[in-house]
Amino acid sequence: MRRFWASLGSLVFFILAPGTILGFVPWWLTRWRIGPPFFGIEPLRWVGGALIVLGLLPLLSSFARFAWDGLGTPAPIAPPTNLVVTGFYRRVRNPIYVALVIILLGEALLFGDERVAEWAVLFWLFVFAAVVIYEEPTLREQFGEEYRTYCTNVPRWVPKFIPYKPSH
Repeated sequence: MRRFWASLGSLVFFILAPGTILGFVPWWLTRWRIGPPFFGIEPLRWVGGALIVLGLLPLLSSFARFAWDGLGTPAPIAPPTNLVVTGFYRRVRNPIYVALVIILLGEALLFGDERVAEWAVLFWLFVFAAVVIYEEPTLREQFGEEYRTYCTNVPRWVPKFIPYKPSH
């Protein structure tokens, strides 16, 4: 039953957080109108579409991992009880944030709108600060040595090629 509530909470948070970051804000900026392609290069739209699809896989997978492996949600009000070190978390410590930025950059290319690219940069700066100031200290306190070992072996932002294999 706990996984059910964690899954439901993750779904609600997914609708609210990524829905706002990837849906409402870009819509507010673009009204989903497609502008001229960046640098006049039409194939950049295809690159944008590919980035959106590429970012969806770790985003959806990571939300599911919070519910199924962590028995919680990505939302600070209902955090996981287990440290999530499976799936894309074996390659990068913040796959949700990385995926969101990749998708935003894809939307910027697709719509040909530099304001969405600027939103991606502002979002990443905010997330960087939140991770360093709040998330990492909270996780160190909650999970102790397990999290410290994880941080030593998994990079914060740039995914590593060879996945981390926890010893437990």
